Amino acid sequence: MTEEVRGFFDEATNTVSYVLIDPATSRCAIIDPVWDYDPKSGRTDIAQAKQIEAFVRDRGLTVELILETHAHADHLSASQYLKGVFSAPVAIGEHIVEVQKIFKEVFYFGDDFPADGSQFDRLIADGERFNVGKLELRAMHTPGHTPACMTYVCGASAFVGDTLFMPDYGTARADFPGGDAATLYRSIRKVFELPEDTVLYLCHDYLPDGRSEYMWDTTVGDERRSNIHVQDGVSEAEYVKMREARDATLDMPTLILPSVQVNIRAGQLPPAEGNGVSLESSGRAATKEEP
Repeated sequence: MTEEVRGFFDEATNTVSYVLIDPATSRCAIIDPVWDYDPKSGRTDIAQAKQIEAFVRDRGLTVELILETHAHADHLSASQYLKGVFSAPVAIGEHIVEVQKIFKEVFYFGDDFPADGSQFDRLIADGERFNVGKLELRAMHTPGHTPACMTYVCGASAFVGDTLFMPDYGTARADFPGGDAATLYRSIRKVFELPEDTVLYLCHDYLPDGRSEYMWDTTVGDERRSNIHVQDGVSEAEYVKMREARDATLDMPTLILPSVQVNIRAGQLPPAEGNGVSLESSGRAATKEEP
């Protein structure tokens, strides 16, 4: 029996989390879980993660791994909560170290923050193969949106994070620190080398004009034929010109400040500041909207 995938959509952040299931063994991986965060009050909540928890328990599944496709800038990760519930390790691509080094300087983190990936239980290398139950997954480094973006390929499925959106919305931005539009283009072409019927599971949908229903899975073939930014025939130079011009018009994600600080720590809150105020109680967050 092939892999089974269940998506959980969080409308507040337009994010999709997944449970990847091996029906033969009832073992699973949780991918990109969301930790609810209210930017006005600075308070967190586990309602979204609880939905995943309830699903896993109802199905009688054993969680083997909690996977992050990258360090998200638009939502906080619920990986630590789910790790506590299911005693499952948290894993991310090994290039998270580059992202940590970048943002350690941006946020003036001190020596008590090691930029070595040690906050995560497991760092996954490009090309590495690993199992969830009897399912084999292959990690494919797909940087550009961030230096650490990873696509996880399992059978006829691939979890691409923010690299691609639905064909009518296009592709991820590449203007965050460490991002690069040319690198993103090359990563997308790597994804396009997968079989045309490979189902791509996306991390977001923003409901573009003309569509009334959220969607978060497509195929390599559909993307190659009709992605509005990067369909077959679009050159690297054309894509970079478009992507850089578009990125220059975009506001920062609402939750970028708390998200990055938490997510490069594997979903853990940063320590309290000198006055005893923690991120959760301070409500520090950007005020601009995600496009």
